[in-house]
Amino acid sequence: MTDIQVQEQVQQILDVIRPAIVSDGGDIQFVSYKQSVVYVRLSGACVGCPASFYTLKLGVEDAVKKQLPFVQAVEAIE
Repeated sequence: MTDIQVQEQVQQILDVIRPAIVSDGGDIQFVSYKQSVVYVRLSGACVGCPASFYTLKLGVEDAVKKQLPFVQAVEAIE
């Protein structure tokens, strides 16, 4: 799978997850994919929220890894 295909797949996954995050006042945006790591940007209510770590790791990362098992991690950047 090419990096472009991975990016498209990740974007599709985020499109499914995003409404739940937006409904809580936050947002998530795909930034990049490098060396088996997906980078996203959290914004809105997610910034500074103690639960954003759990949203990222237990929600977003789990969903991405289920569909793209070669992805090792999903990391938030500022």
